[in-house]
Amino acid sequence: MLATRIKRRADRGTRAIKRLHLIDAEIVALADEDLLDLADIFANVTGSQIGAAATAEMTRRGISL
Repeated sequence: MLATRIKRRADRGTRAIKRLHLIDAEIVALADEDLLDLADIFANVTGSQIGAAATAEMTRRGISL
């Protein structure tokens, strides 16, 4: 039973990491205007990981709000 629980948690962690990679890929794939909109939405949210990812991508592209 313990082995099953450990495997289930590991599988859940793997799926979560895959989802995060997909979210990052979708942020990177956004057009500039959509990226700016996303960054603007999350600009005032303290500690937002989506906002941080959007800001990092904006910096990479050399654009700002």
